[in-house]
Amino acid sequence: MQITASMVKELRERTGAGMMDCKKALQETAGDIEAAIEAMRKSGVAKAAKKAGRIAAEGTIVVAAAADDSRALVLEVNCETDFVARDENFQGFAHSLAEALLEQGDETPDAYAATSLNGGAQAAEDARQELVTKLGENISVRRHARVQQSSGGALGIYVHGIRIGVVVDLSVDNADLAKDLAMHIAAASPLCVAEQDVPADVLAKERDIQLAQAAQSGKPDAIVEKMVSGRMRKFLQENTLLGQAFVKDPDVTIAALLKKHNAVVNDFVRYEVGEGLEKKEDNFAAEVMQQAGLSGG
Repeated sequence: MQITASMVKELRERTGAGMMDCKKALQETAGDIEAAIEAMRKSGVAKAAKKAGRIAAEGTIVVAAAADDSRALVLEVNCETDFVARDENFQGFAHSLAEALLEQGDETPDAYAATSLNGGAQAAEDARQELVTKLGENISVRRHARVQQSSGGALGIYVHGIRIGVVVDLSVDNADLAKDLAMHIAAASPLCVAEQDVPADVLAKERDIQLAQAAQSGKPDAIVEKMVSGRMRKFLQENTLLGQAFVKDPDVTIAALLKKHNAVVNDFVRYEVGEGLEKKEDNFAAEVMQQAGLSGG
């Protein structure tokens, strides 16, 4: 029987298991989804999947770079607690996966699943599931991105602890400048390089916010429009790399710094652990009261 993408999708949604495991289970059960679920439970795959619904907004950012600095890869792997994020087994998995992904060209979200770790000894998805069972937390590979060095340029790499990772592609061969820019981006968190790179929906949303705030002043429409225009200029200055003041010398903008060195930032990637993810808020007092059958009122 032919195993279709929709069958794999349904099994993934019902078990939370990886794509490759779902496909394999369906092949072994001739497309019988119920039989596949039972087989996955017996093999232990579903055991790891039980934790897949938990919020995993902690974790680590790692950067892997080629020996000649011609390319680098930024990877985020998530878990549930900072304690596990610092575990040597978790960190070892993340670093091994980043190195393996650097060597292959697939950027799709599930690309890691078929990646081999430790010299081909183990599939990455199998290693992830073993880690879930060993550490007792949901662990997910969230995203990765590759940055290629421009011809004659330099890559700037900076990792702040385990929570922020930055790679910058600079047009000139100046390692010190590239590193300074990577550190700046880690600290200042620009949305993009230049004003023209800011997504239209981000601009529209910000303009709506500023317009609503300015309208509350009760001033004439023409004055309100000038207020909004000024605030939007400030927004673009503060949120684009070229408009920002250099963190090591606030009297100099990044645009001026790059001009001084006759350089251009072609691209950058900045990852921060958990950005954009919902985080679980623990209320231990309420939890204890609930378990004791007491009301907080």
